[in-house]
Order: sequence, then structure tokens, then C-alpha cells
Amino acid sequence: MVYLTRKMEFSASHLYHNPAFSAEENRRVFGKCNNPHGHGHNYVLEVTVAGETDPATGMVLDLKELKDIMQREVSDRMDHRFLNHEVPELSGQIPTCENIAAVIWRLLESKIRRGQLYRVRLYETPDLFVDCYGEASGASALRGAAR
Repeated sequence: MVYLTRKMEFSASHLYHNPAFSAEENRRVFGKCNNPHGHGHNYVLEVTVAGETDPATGMVLDLKELKDIMQREVSDRMDHRFLNHEVPELSGQIPTCENIAAVIWRLLESKIRRGQLYRVRLYETPDLFVDCYGEASGASALRGAAR
């Protein structure tokens, strides 16, 4: 088994806000992340695909195809967007690093035709990231998050 990882960057803004909370509770729980005008990040996304190498190409999958999928499904959808309002897949969710990674997993999983999506790692900052290993019992299986 070989694990191939491709990295890309995108920039986006978001805010953490739970409409079920009072304004005071939102400020207490989410702090500066509850700024009503949002705040931005330069996200770094790593997508890992697991599989056997094709004897004819020596690759797990076509690297250009993976780059194109990531561009179409993530960058075109999320780059330079206000995630709360411009990304329908995040509608009704607080766009935390955890929720964004789970959405990215769902966007990519069915598009990868050779090998299998193994991990989505999303860095919100250089020292904060989340790993998503797919769906488990209907909920995101998140492992190894650094806070």
C-alpha cells in the first residue's frame, strides 16, 4: 500500500456563531472568532490517497487528475469566499476546521476513481490542523487534531 499526498492552499473567511446562543454566550464561547464581520485564514489542505501503484505508470493515480479534482471541488468552491454565506455545503454549520475538513472529505471521496481517499488534513494556521478519516457511524471520524 502506498500513501500519496497532494497539498494546496486557499484563503477564506468565516465566523463562529451559533444562532441558538445569546450574543453574550457566542462571545464567551467563540471569542474573537465571533466577530460579526468574520476573519480570514490561509488554509493548507493535504489530501492523501491510498492504493497500489499501477505497474504501467508507477503511480497510485494520475497526479494531474487529483490536482484538478482538488481545484474544482475545494479551491473553486472555497477560495476567497466567506464560508458561512458562500459555500452551500457549510450551510447550517459552524465553519470550524473540523466541519470544513468533513465537508471536503464528502466533496472528494466519490471523485477519486483510482485508489481510495485516506485522509484529509486541513491546517487553519501553522500550529492548528485537523485530520479527517471519513465517515464513521454517520459522523465525521476526526483524529489527531492539534489545538
